[in-house]
Parts: sequence; structure tokens; C-alpha cells
Amino acid sequence: MAISLDEVNRIAKLARLRFTDEEKIKLQQELSAILDYVGQLKKVETKTVEEKLFEDLDSVNRMRDDFAEVQAEPAELLNLAPDREGDFFKVRSVLE
Repeated sequence: MAISLDEVNRIAKLARLRFTDEEKIKLQQELSAILDYVGQLKKVETKTVEEKLFEDLDSVNRMRDDFAEVQAEPAELLNLAPDREGDFFKVRSVLE
């Protein structure tokens, strides 16, 4: 399935990305190749494949124990802040 340059431009605009003309052509080719491959996968006959669920019974939870650690005092952390307002860090607004 071939993708057009207009579609590449639309995808780039939606993702808020900028590409040179050469990059757009390369992306067009690569995206078309990916969609062609997905098209091939859609043609694979899977009705005869038995569905099996897999569960590894020998697996072990490798997460560490959760425990409280001594942290720095809030006043110490606030003193490290470039800007603060009372007991809060002051940051630039990121929303309009």
C-alpha cells in the first residue's frame, strides 16, 4: 500500500514534526514498506492455528521489597529550588 507525500505531510503535522523534502521521501518509502508488510501478514491463514495461553509457572517476582527511606527535609529541598512561593516550588506555566 503506497502512501502519498500528502499523507506524510499530514502525519508530520499531526505529530508536530518537521522534515526536509529528502526525509519526507524516505519516510514515504519506509511507511509504504511497513504497510505492505502488514498487508502480507493479513493474508496469513490463522484459522488452523490452535490458540494457546502461555503461563510461566516457574517465574519469580523479582521486584525489591518496598520500604520507607529517610528523605531530605522539605525545607532543605525548597532551598535548592531556583524559585519558590511559600512552601511550594514555583515553575513556569505550561498551559495557555
